[in-house]
Amino acid sequence: MKELENNNKAGMPGESCPERAALVGLRCTALADFDHSDEDTMEELSQLLETAGGECIFKAMQNRPTPDPRTFIGEGKAQEIAQLVKANDVELLVMDNELSPSQARALEDIMGCRVMDRSGLILDIFAQRAQTREGKLQVELAQYQYLLPRLSGMWTHLVRQTAGGGRSPIGTRGPGETQLETDRRHIRQRIARLQREIENVRQIRSTQRRQREKREVPLVALVGYTNAGKSTLLNALTGAEVHANDRLFDTLDPTTKSLRLEDGRQLLFSDTVGFIRKLPHHLVEAFKATLEELVYADVLIHVVDASSEIWESQAQVVESLIAQLGAQETPRILVFNKCDKIAPDLEPRQTGALHISAKKGIGLDRLLDRIGETLDSAQRQVEFILPYDRASVLDMLYRKAQVKKADYVPEGIAVTVLCDAAVLGQLKEWVPDWRKKEEWEE
Repeated sequence: MKELENNNKAGMPGESCPERAALVGLRCTALADFDHSDEDTMEELSQLLETAGGECIFKAMQNRPTPDPRTFIGEGKAQEIAQLVKANDVELLVMDNELSPSQARALEDIMGCRVMDRSGLILDIFAQRAQTREGKLQVELAQYQYLLPRLSGMWTHLVRQTAGGGRSPIGTRGPGETQLETDRRHIRQRIARLQREIENVRQIRSTQRRQREKREVPLVALVGYTNAGKSTLLNALTGAEVHANDRLFDTLDPTTKSLRLEDGRQLLFSDTVGFIRKLPHHLVEAFKATLEELVYADVLIHVVDASSEIWESQAQVVESLIAQLGAQETPRILVFNKCDKIAPDLEPRQTGALHISAKKGIGLDRLLDRIGETLDSAQRQVEFILPYDRASVLDMLYRKAQVKKADYVPEGIAVTVLCDAAVLGQLKEWVPDWRKKEEWEE
């Protein structure tokens, strides 16, 4: 019935004391696996709280067959936790599950402190982390989308009292719209304005994407669970100086860096915001302008924290969100990172996966080779004679493909080139065995 963990810590002299918080979760058979709480999600919530600048004073878990409509965790459990909140001078209670506005209000009345759910905590972290104008726009949009239904719920007592000709509460009478209507109108106007600004960001990204495609520069996107080591890997591969700390959601604003392979090909590597279980839907929607780069990437590198005991469920969350964003068909390379933290016989195993340590530079050469092989798998090497009067095509091949050989012979230019279907289609009059991409052999 109850799991309790006391963790009273005295603040160091001269340091600002972190906000004292209690973490509560509901393990419930009526909820989907994605929504209910367990020891792993509670530990992750504790890490989120620490990232946000709070201190976990105690944790509590409730078991119920169904959520309580009013308090979510049940009246008795709520009163029990309220006593602990008062005894431990807790300032904030964070619920691991999603709360309705009315449930959050009911718990605040009982607890005598502020109450928020996991989504609200994640949004607070994102608000702290956003540095670029794009990131701040996306976070602000997600915050307003999160606030709007809760704002409506905060004013339902006014609606009830004025419904059916009832008296208006003191302070709400008079000309014009009610405070609720005013706030809702302002928030909806702000949401519409933010959506227009983010759409402009999307159009700018689209223009940049077309320019990149015109230059035929492949894009490799790093994806993975939060704190899997994506930024460390980006730094190790490209020499970038992206901040990479051992904490959740350390990277929020996307970063793209270039790298030239040994065969001369130039690649772009893009770091993305980390995924997490119970990631709020409106947050995914707000960040689609950034995350849609995954759909247009040539290769995805799925970075998994090999030292995590729950790497399988974390990887499943990432795969699910990749599918939600429409990038499930993009070629993927599974990479187990942080292998320096565990014994070789304890490393997770999966067919085709690579084992690396981005921090220590282990296995990066194999990863670059695999990226080249993955890009080449979507290409074919062909040999043909290019007539001298069409020599300008050779310049196009140097720009859009990999020219392995170009020898001048009496019949024309003997070319050996590695190219994709789009380029091969322009060579079909000189390539005897030309076939459309869908007819290529696997």
